[in-house]
Amino acid sequence: MFEKLVAIEPVSLIPSAEEELHRYAKEVVLYRDVPASADEMVRRIGDADAVLLSYTSRMGKEVIAQCPNIRYIGMCCSLYSEESANVDIAYARTRGIQVLGIRDYGDRGVVEYVLHELTGLLHGFGMPMLRDEPVEITGLKVGIVGLGVSGRMIADALQFMGAEISYFARSAKPDAEAAGMTFKPLAQLLAESEVVFTCLNKNVLLLGENEFTQLGAGKVLFNTSIGPGFDSAALEKWLDKPGTHFFCDTYAAAGPVSEGFFQRPNVHSPGVSAGRTRQALLPQLFLLFSAWPAEWCHTLPWQRWSTCSSLAKSVFRFI
Repeated sequence: MFEKLVAIEPVSLIPSAEEELHRYAKEVVLYRDVPASADEMVRRIGDADAVLLSYTSRMGKEVIAQCPNIRYIGMCCSLYSEESANVDIAYARTRGIQVLGIRDYGDRGVVEYVLHELTGLLHGFGMPMLRDEPVEITGLKVGIVGLGVSGRMIADALQFMGAEISYFARSAKPDAEAAGMTFKPLAQLLAESEVVFTCLNKNVLLLGENEFTQLGAGKVLFNTSIGPGFDSAALEKWLDKPGTHFFCDTYAAAGPVSEGFFQRPNVHSPGVSAGRTRQALLPQLFLLFSAWPAEWCHTLPWQRWSTCSSLAKSVFRFI
C-alpha cells in the first residue's frame, strides 16, 4: 500500500473507481484542475509516493527530481513510446520509479466518431454538405497518415463502406497491402485524397505549410491524434481555402490556434474525447498498481492490459 497517492489533474475515473483508490493508499488526493506550472505540480505532489496524471500535463526531470518520495507514476493516458510520453520515463528509471501507461484504448469510440462526422458531412446531416449533392463513402478517396492501431481501424471501417484507402507510414505494411490498401508518399497521398486522417503519436508533427499546399482546396482533414499532427498556423491558413473542412474531437487536437478558431463554419469539434467511453475506461484502473497478481494484468507499459471482467464490473458498475 502507498502512503499517499496524488492525482495532479483530472484523470477521468468515475466515482466508484475513485473510491477504489483508497484500497491502495492510506491517503488519496485528487485535484480537479490542471496544474498551471511545474512548480505547482511539485507542490501538489509534495511527499506523495504515488502519482497519477493524464495527457494534459508533462512531468519532466525538473519535477521528478524535486519529489524524492515518488515510487510510482501512473499515466492515465496513452503510452506508445518513451519518446512520445509526457513523463520523463528514462529519468524516472534512474530513480527506481516505475512508470506505467496504457495503449489501444478508446479506439472504437474514435472510429464511431469518424463515421458519424464523415457521414454528416457527405450527406449534409446537421452541417454544410461537402459536395453539391449527397455522396456515399463508397468510392471516396481516403488517405491515412499513420497506420497504427487506430489508423488501421479507421481504414478498415471506411474500406468496409467502400472507400479507396491509401496510407503513409514509416514503411509499407504488407498486411495492409494484402487488404487492398496502397502505400503512397506523403505528398502524393495529400494531393490525391479527398479526405485525410492524421493518426499519429503525440508530439509527431508531419504537416506544415508545404504539406497543406499539397492538400489543397476542397478537402477534408480529420485529426484523431491526441495532439496536433501539424503546424497549427499552417492549418488555419489552409482553412481559408474554399471547400475545406477540419474535424477533431478535443480542442487540444487543434493545437495552439487563434481565438475564435472553433467558431469557424468549416471547423467541427465537440470539445470532448471520442475515445473516453465507459468501455474504454476499463483499462484506466488496470494500470494503477503493478503489485496486483500477475494473472490479473500485465505490468509492462508496452503491453495491453488484460481484461479482468469481474473486477471491472465491481469497480465500474457494468453489471
